[in-house]
Amino acid sequence: MTKCKICRREGTKLFLKGERCYSAKCSFIKRKYPPGIHGPKGYQKLSDYGRQLREKQKLKRMYGILERQLKVYYKKAIKLTGNAEENLLRILEQRLDNVIYRAGFASSRSQARQIVNHGHIRVNGRRVNIPSFQVKPNDEITLKPESKIIKKIKENLGKNKERVKIPEWLALDENKLSIKVLRKPSTDDFIKDLDVKSIIEFYSR
Repeated sequence: MTKCKICRREGTKLFLKGERCYSAKCSFIKRKYPPGIHGPKGYQKLSDYGRQLREKQKLKRMYGILERQLKVYYKKAIKLTGNAEENLLRILEQRLDNVIYRAGFASSRSQARQIVNHGHIRVNGRRVNIPSFQVKPNDEITLKPESKIIKKIKENLGKNKERVKIPEWLALDENKLSIKVLRKPSTDDFIKDLDVKSIIEFYSR
């Protein structure tokens, strides 16, 4: 399934294609109904299980993770002290690829994963090429010196300045092209249109 069809399947913009998602070419704007031959009939009413499944799929696709990864995060979230829903979102938000995206270095999370995979990122001066790496408060994220991707990141920052709000738990230094993790993300920093309770219920069945 193409990225544009994924957004239509989930019934919401997941911003999976970067630039295209902000343009008039966005398929979700043109066709606000599910893909497939019966799509124009609209979204069907879901059972409790169906609703939980759709929320799980939406979360996976938004953050670009696999089913196995999400199960691991769920098990970790319920073992941590505090609210399991908040714990799960906090783990996802603290992924290195998400931080790169949220700070405006990349136009999509998939582009952010590519930047990390190709070895362009340093965390506290050390090369990290694992997108799922968990950042911590006081971590400083920088680019590899003289990286070939610096020009592209500057372009992304310029375009994202008007359309992406950098979360308060991150501090961006555009001159140094660095990101400082000020604290762990809190409830106010999480994406609002996710029903994480349904996802917890899905895995608790």
